[in-house]
Amino acid sequence: MSSIKEHDYLKICAELASFLTISIAAAKKKIDVEAAKKGARDISSRKAIAEMLLAEAREKSSSDEKGNTHQLDSLLEALAEEENFMVED
Repeated sequence: MSSIKEHDYLKICAELASFLTISIAAAKKKIDVEAAKKGARDISSRKAIAEMLLAEAREKSSSDEKGNTHQLDSLLEALAEEENFMVED
C-alpha cells in the first residue's frame, strides 16, 4: 500500500512544481526543507506539508495577480516626457 501513498505524494509534488514553475526535484527539496523544520519523517506528514505549500502558493498567486496586473498597467503607461519619443532608424 505504500506505493499508492508515494504515488499521491509524487502527484502533489508534481502539482506544486507545475504551479511554481520549478522542477519536481526542487519541489521535493522545498517540501523536505519544510518537513525538516517541522520534524516530519513519514510520507503522510510530508504529503500534508506538500498540500499546505500548494494551498499557500495558490492563495499568494490569486492575491498577486491583481497586484501584478496593476503594476503592469502602470509600467505600460507612457510618461509625459516620453509620449512623442521616436527612435530613428
